Parts: sequence; structure tokens; C-alpha cells
Amino acid sequence: MKTPNMKEAAKRTKNKVETHNYELADNLKNIGTNKKYYIKTYGCQMNVHNTENIKAILENMSFTESKTQTEADLIIANTCSIRENAHNKVFGFLGRLKGMKNKKPELITVLCGCMAQEETVVETIMNKYKWLDLVFGTHNIYRLPVLLNNVMIKKEQEIEVLSIEGDIIENIPVKRDSKYKAWINVMLGCDKFCTYCIVPYVRGKQRSRTPENILKEVNGLIENGYKEVSLLGQNVNAYGKDLDINYTMSNLLEDVAKTGITRVRFMTSHPWDFDDSVIEVIKKYDNIMPAIHLPVQSGSNNILKKMNRRYTKEVYLKLVEKLKTNIPNLSLTTDIIVGFPGETEEDYQCTLDLVHKCKYDTAFTFVFSPREGTPAAKLSDDISAEEKNKRLYQLNEIINNYANENNQKYKNKTVKVLIEGKGEKGNLMGYTETMKLVNVDGDESAIGHIVDVKIEEVKTWSLDGKIV
Repeated sequence: MKTPNMKEAAKRTKNKVETHNYELADNLKNIGTNKKYYIKTYGCQMNVHNTENIKAILENMSFTESKTQTEADLIIANTCSIRENAHNKVFGFLGRLKGMKNKKPELITVLCGCMAQEETVVETIMNKYKWLDLVFGTHNIYRLPVLLNNVMIKKEQEIEVLSIEGDIIENIPVKRDSKYKAWINVMLGCDKFCTYCIVPYVRGKQRSRTPENILKEVNGLIENGYKEVSLLGQNVNAYGKDLDINYTMSNLLEDVAKTGITRVRFMTSHPWDFDDSVIEVIKKYDNIMPAIHLPVQSGSNNILKKMNRRYTKEVYLKLVEKLKTNIPNLSLTTDIIVGFPGETEEDYQCTLDLVHKCKYDTAFTFVFSPREGTPAAKLSDDISAEEKNKRLYQLNEIINNYANENNQKYKNKTVKVLIEGKGEKGNLMGYTETMKLVNVDGDESAIGHIVDVKIEEVKTWSLDGKIV
């Protein structure tokens, strides 16, 4: 049994990152025969992609996917720890899972992902969730076959969570959710240690995959008919800084663009690492999409310093100006936290001022959520819940107005949309180059293709149109 340790997880050394290849032992390839699995995923795109890996690993072990929890023999919660609300949702799910386990004792129950990397979470599981069969973390997804086999043989709780800086594991299989667009991890972990953020503790240190392995994956996707790739990293613009080959994000972005894949995206960017060379590459290649997610978190220099964000409001606005000047038709989105400990009314007004200057296409906005083990969790939280919610509501109203204003620019315009499938109402749906959701009237034969769509109706969060 290996349990997490937050102090160990925070350590950073100059030890070389090792690269290993995933292999599935022959004796584990059939242990899932006649068994079904179900995965509930919480959190970011990285978690979504991890779930794609877990699905492929399970299917290589002869499990088949179940669309419902009731038919499953194995249920996995792939968790997120970024905010308290995510925690609450997971524990609510575990409560429901316990009821299913009581009715079906042979059901195998698993918790993995970022929550599994937290000391207090694992302590709670060991004390109050002894019926949970398996807990593993973000560093050892590749060990799932062995861990599952142990559970099936020993019939006792298995916990293996590694509090390490982390390595790179190549050749982990993937069962992609889409046949047309794909997530690609280009780097893992983060070394920024923003005071409110738990990611550096639960995902390990910043470590980049080699360009050769990334480009091999992109070219394989092209051969299989994929139209779009999204390059993922907790701090994607820092890609390559840990490699000894003088190769950075701008080099990778250019090489991926040169493969000829129709669309290239990347996320998430930290403003500190977003340099001019990246902007020049985006400007140079039409297949790099003009949609940038650039989290600001606050518009107050006082709060940014407390957050350890390493830039000022002025530096951020200068970067936004460069982006808008050099990238025509730019769609800009962000993350904002309100109610950070010590945030005064003046600090909050600085955030609103920044939003008015940037006029974001949309923003993910949150009330500050203390994460145990981070420096910000120790700060005195002197702002009432009422005041925090008031600020969030006002901020969202402003964000929504700019989202609608930006969408209005598309009225009666013809835009290129990658049709991904059917929407909730039975029509087609897809996304523009600027990452706008479009509901489309058209024939199903358009699915998987990039088509011209004339926008006829504009809403705050989506566009409606017809294929030209």
C-alpha cells in the first residue's frame, strides 16, 4: 500500500526524467473477458484524455464498455481536485456507488485521478470508504492492469499513489472519444506553484515529451483521417524548457503545423511563458486556430502577487494587445477567480477594468476555493460568502454581455465548421476555427468534414446556421 504525501509531491530536483514504454503482460490480456466497465470523468481536458487511455487499457484486457452504471462490473471515478465543488461531486458519486456495491458485492470500484493524490482524501477513503476496491493516482495509470489483477485475486483494498516528480510513459494506448479531433499530451505537470493551485502537487513536475514522439502521434492521427489536434499541457507554453535540445513550444507548434493537419489548437497557456516566437508561429500558419485560452485569474496586481502569478496586469494587457494585433479574428478566453483572500473592492474593480479592456469571448469564473496543502489555504479568508457571490454574479453578467457582443459579429457570416456529430436536439453540431459552438441544419453526410456554414441566428453561447 502506497499513500500520498503532499510534502514529497512538492519537491523538485534536477533528476533526469526517465521515459518508459507501456507494455501489457500476456497473462493480463484476458482478465476482463465477459466483464463491462463504466468510467465517470471529472475535470479538465487532461482528465478526459486520461480516461481515453484508461478505456484503451481496459479494452486491451478484454473488458467492454458499458453505457450504464447498472450493467457494469467495474466502475471508475476519474477525479479532479481543482475546486471544492469537484470534491463534493465525487464524494456524492461514491455515496451512490456504495449503494450499488451493497446490491452487487462483486462490483469492482475504483477511484483515480487528482483527488487520489491528496493525503486527506486517501485518509478519508481508508477510514470511511473501506469498501472501495482500488485507488491509484496520476503517475501510475500504466499500472492499472497489475493493480486490477491484484484486487481481483486478493479481494482486498489496494491503494497505490505515488508522490513523485514523475516520468514519461510512452505508448499508452488510447480509445479516442472522437474520430475527427484528438487530444495529445505534449507535457505533464507544472512547476509554477501558484499559491491557490494544487496541480503541481497532484500532477508532478514539468516534463515534456520528445518532439519525435509527439509528431509521430500527430502523423498517425492524420493517417487515420483526423482533422484536428489539441496539444495539451498544464502550462503548455513552457513545453521544452526541461529538455536539453534547445526546442521550445514555438518549434513544436511550427512542426505540428507543418504536418499539414487541418487544425491545430493548444492549451492551457500561462501568460508568463507566452513569448513572441509563439505569436509569430501562430501568425505564420493558417492551420493554427485563432483561439487562445489565456487565464488571468485577477486584474489586481496586489492579488496577482499573492497568487504568485509572476506577471502584472499591465504585462498581461500588453500580451493581449500583441495577440489581437497579430492574430486576425482572435477568440480570447480566460479563467478568473473572485474572492481570493484579501481581495478588496478596489482589487475587484481592477479585475472588472481588465475584463472591459480584454472583452473576452467567454470566461470560466469561480469563487476562490481553498485547497488543503496550498499556501493560499492558510491565508485569512476575510470576505463573506455573500460578497463573493455578489462579485461573481456581477462579473458573469459582464462576461455574458461581451460573449454575446462577440458572437453578434458572426451574424450572416459564412464560417468554416468541423461537424462533429448530432446535437441534443437532433441537429448537427460542430465548432468554428474560433471555437464557437454551432448548431447546424444539414445532412448527416457532413459529419467528420469541415464545411461552410452561414450563421443565421446568434445566441450568447452558440450560433445557429445552415450548410451553404
